[in-house]
Order: sequence, then C-alpha cells, then structure tokens
Amino acid sequence: MALCEEVYFLTKSFPKEEVYGLTSQIRRCVVSIPSNIAEGKGRNSDKEFTRFLQISLGSLYELQTQLELALKLGFTEDISNALDISIEIEKMLNTLITKKGGRL
Repeated sequence: MALCEEVYFLTKSFPKEEVYGLTSQIRRCVVSIPSNIAEGKGRNSDKEFTRFLQISLGSLYELQTQLELALKLGFTEDISNALDISIEIEKMLNTLITKKGGRL
C-alpha cells in the first residue's frame, strides 16, 4: 500500500496529456500488485496463492519499467523512493513464492 501511495503522489506531477497514457498505466500497475496478493490469499490454496504472487511480481516489474520510462521522458526528476519500495516488495514476493513452492 505504501508503494501505491508513493506512485499516486509521484504521478500527480506528470503532464496532463498523459492522464490517459502512462499515468493511467502506472496507476493500474501499482494497484494490481496488492490486489492480486489479496485475491490469491483469498483462494485458500497455496498453488493459487503462488500463481497470484507471480502475477503481482509481473506487475511490479512492469511498474519498475514504466517508472524508468517516465524518468527518461522527463515526467519526473526522482523515482528513487518508489524504486526503493518496489525493490523491497520484489524481495518479499520472491521469498513468498519460494516458500510456497513456486519457481522463480
């Protein structure tokens, strides 16, 4: 949830013409990360939970790529806090996936 807050704050300063472009895509990505974790947990199956953790991880990688793109396009000057949080989440997801028997 901290990553969601950080990304929403960060994208507020993006150009208005990107509201339906990269801003929207980034926000959908970041919201899908905790949403998929929650949905997977609610499935009451380690196999399903692992699958949703892997989907969350994919969304996280997509988000990291889009943040880098936003930086390169000059939409923001600093993505370091969002990237730092995302790297911590990446580590947690990888650990959970491994513990649940999934492959990385």
